[in-house]
Amino acid sequence: MASESRQPITPSRPLFERHRELLALDAALSELHRAARGARSGHSGLLSFTAPAGMGKSALLREARTRATAYGCTVLSGGGSETEQEVAFRLIRQFVQPVLATMDKAELRAFLGSWYDIVASALGLEARTLSSVPDPAGVRDGLDWVMTQLSVARKPLVLLLDDLHWADLESLSWLTSFAPRAADLPLLLVLAYRPDDLPSEAAPFRTLVERHANRPYALAPLSAAGVARIVRDEVGEGAQDAFCEECRTVTGGNPFETVELAIRLGEHDLRGTEDDLPAMRNLATAVKGPGIVRRLRSLGTATVRFAHAAAVLGAPFSPELAAGLAAVGAAQAAQSVEKLRAARILAEGEGPGGTLDFVHPLIATAIYRDVPDALRGGMHNAAVVAIRSAGLGPTAAARHLLELPCEGKPEAVDWLREAAHAYLCAGAPEAARRLLSRALQEPPPPEDRAPLLHELARATFLIDPRATVVHLREALTEPRIEPRLRASIVFLLSQALAHTDRMEEAAALAAAEAQRTEDARVRLRMLADHFVWSMFRTDEPGSADRSRRLARLAGRLPGRSPEERRILGLRAWDALLRGEARQSVLRYAEDALRGGMSWTDADRGFEIPVSVALAFMYCDQPRRAEELFHDGMTDCESKGWRGSHLAVGRTLFGYIRFRRGDLTGAEHWVRDGLRTAERVEGAVPAQWFAVGILVQTLLARGRIADARRVADEHRYGQVVPNAVIYPDPRTVYAELLLAEGRHAEAARLLEEVGEWLDGRDWRNPSWCPWRLDLSAALARTAPDRAARIAREAVAHARDFGAASVIGQALRVEADVTGGRAALGLYAEAVEHLEQSPSAYELARALVGHGAALCGEGRLQDAADRLYQGLEVAVHCGAEALAARARQELSAAGLRPLPLRYPQTDTLTGHERRAAELAAQGRAASVVAKELRLTEQGVRQLLSAVYRKLGTDPAGLVDALRALPRPRSAGLHSCGAGAAPGR
Repeated sequence: MASESRQPITPSRPLFERHRELLALDAALSELHRAARGARSGHSGLLSFTAPAGMGKSALLREARTRATAYGCTVLSGGGSETEQEVAFRLIRQFVQPVLATMDKAELRAFLGSWYDIVASALGLEARTLSSVPDPAGVRDGLDWVMTQLSVARKPLVLLLDDLHWADLESLSWLTSFAPRAADLPLLLVLAYRPDDLPSEAAPFRTLVERHANRPYALAPLSAAGVARIVRDEVGEGAQDAFCEECRTVTGGNPFETVELAIRLGEHDLRGTEDDLPAMRNLATAVKGPGIVRRLRSLGTATVRFAHAAAVLGAPFSPELAAGLAAVGAAQAAQSVEKLRAARILAEGEGPGGTLDFVHPLIATAIYRDVPDALRGGMHNAAVVAIRSAGLGPTAAARHLLELPCEGKPEAVDWLREAAHAYLCAGAPEAARRLLSRALQEPPPPEDRAPLLHELARATFLIDPRATVVHLREALTEPRIEPRLRASIVFLLSQALAHTDRMEEAAALAAAEAQRTEDARVRLRMLADHFVWSMFRTDEPGSADRSRRLARLAGRLPGRSPEERRILGLRAWDALLRGEARQSVLRYAEDALRGGMSWTDADRGFEIPVSVALAFMYCDQPRRAEELFHDGMTDCESKGWRGSHLAVGRTLFGYIRFRRGDLTGAEHWVRDGLRTAERVEGAVPAQWFAVGILVQTLLARGRIADARRVADEHRYGQVVPNAVIYPDPRTVYAELLLAEGRHAEAARLLEEVGEWLDGRDWRNPSWCPWRLDLSAALARTAPDRAARIAREAVAHARDFGAASVIGQALRVEADVTGGRAALGLYAEAVEHLEQSPSAYELARALVGHGAALCGEGRLQDAADRLYQGLEVAVHCGAEALAARARQELSAAGLRPLPLRYPQTDTLTGHERRAAELAAQGRAASVVAKELRLTEQGVRQLLSAVYRKLGTDPAGLVDALRALPRPRSAGLHSCGAGAAPGR
């Protein structure tokens, strides 16, 4: 490793007129060197060079390799290829595979860890047959991890990437997302590309490099003095100025053309006089496209065939493979290689196994274009056979199939489908789409059209669901579709319709297929899909009738098959929305889960498993919901599903934390979910979930301006989605208006929500508290109506039976009632909320009750409530509520006390013993006697237990069973904190 004070390295043959670029390179390497040693320097992580062809980008990168090596850096490199842009992850494989090739299988497994199965196909390590394939976001995350590990293990690391205008889009997309992280790693990215040749799909990459702190260095043509220096180095110092100036004119100062011309001037013994000008001009044409071809043809027919084969294969290439393609023997191939090297057409490649490369991409392009069309097709066809015979994988061969005319060959269709599947396993659906679209054009045999269209639809689902709809509708017109395939087609089509905001069509399609099929399991599956998309329609007609049909069907099903359990899960969710008794909701939810319910079943979706998990949250058992979400998200991550599934999972996990009162944790999870959603194309529903929950969380924390900013950034409240989203967007936006004091606007919006939900018979205030919010909005202008609406909400909450929503509704009724009459309501609200896991709602009720008691002059009672409320509010992260509690205490002449115990989800000894006794059915008086506490103290102990364990009394036994057994010492002690209420 070089020392920190090492001076820049001077190359033996300097690049002409690249002083500025070399200074930037040395500075970047020096910064990287210091960063790798732990110094906090201004390491930018990115350096890029841009210019048209032949301007010396590749030469700069070669010099970068030399200097980086001298600095003690590990150097990896790769480059785009004009003929291999269709090969997904080709660029990444170029620079990663040489490192991985030094590891045996066990070392590879250890190095890649849990990411192995997700990134192996993308890195070209193995071909896998999977029931589910990773999504592009999961593969990108895995590649990020691999590159991060390499950067740390081989630090300092320099990655040289040339000709990025020809990079495959999958690699370029990864590079664009990963590049900003380089500044935080011992890694320097050195990039080179032709800006005018970047494809339109590379716009994000262009934005990245052009807006980076280190803006791209645009390489300028050589000056007259620079050209003269190069010419005189070859022909001698006697070259005349006029001759050198003419050399600059014919080359335009292009470094590649200048060097090539100067070499040929020397080879022809020209001295650079005026008399040599005609010969110089003739030689100058030989370094351009037509001249390169003339030079090649002068080397003989066999050498031309070998060069054509090399150009068709793409560089770097195997000389043995090229010889076979050119139909020349080993001896003739060796002679051809020597001739092409001497003519400065070929050089040693950087790839493993003695590969060869063209001296410059301009040469490769000129030779490829020289191959006659008929011969080119034949060589691509031969390349397919040769590559497959060599065991180089279906995707390497498929690139050549794309260059062939459509001839209706079944084997071509099979090979394209095989390669497309490999791309799907590698997380490259766009590449799979290209191959499958080409297979359709071949065309396939009639019996293969429907399966092929289905495969194409699966490839487009994550990137273009509208195209998925077109392909699947076409597939359904094919005759004699196998029943299981038809069921998969209809299911995927219903999903694609739903994801393109066509819920009505999705529901109608599933209903029609349920009537059409004669298979009982398929019928149940289609009915489940029909119920799912009907329930998620905001404009569903006949909602009550659909609920009755669902209830009758669920009542007949024992839950033996996955299809039956999906119906039971839907019944649980529907019962929840309608506000049926929570015991009924929990019973159906448990029945649905009895045989397991996967989040990653590609043929069934994850909407129902997510809904079942959330049912436990609404029923005051969020711990169970968190367990189900943890298992579901772990399943998604293990299979590389890190796109919209994970975005929804993280967001709704944050919602569970919000409902428990962990506002700090909720904000963290929801922001993480929102970030995940925003980097996934088409993840709009996930964004709606995230923005609404984030707004609610920020409001609960008292950060109204932040909530407004989030809403405005995402146009939340301005657009109403056609799908049912929870929490309901209009209700959340009304809560924001309420926080801003815009009560009339909030009331109008909530009236609309109420009309919509009552029309669907969805009356559960735990799912949507529109009545509670409307009551608050009307409290000042229409207090009697506000109180009546609050009482309606309390009645619906009691019908549902969850203590958290009963307490919330009673607290709101107390808020709008006011005066002495509110005291009993507050007290009852606290009593219910102490039996729930909802810490934030308990804090609100405690502070409200304390404030009301202050108003009635009962300061001692008020102090107890306010102290408790302050403590819970602080632990929740509810800054505004805590501030209100302190203000109320101050106004009453009381001083806030320090917190009695730190926030933790670990039970103290007293709490655990109280919980165990309560779980055994012991009365509060018995527990109080055993623990030598007051009954109020026991209630407060158990309240802390329910909040920490995330359950209500009904789930206490299961929650305790899931806890690790404590050490016997201290079981009956107070543990980390004193028991409140002694």
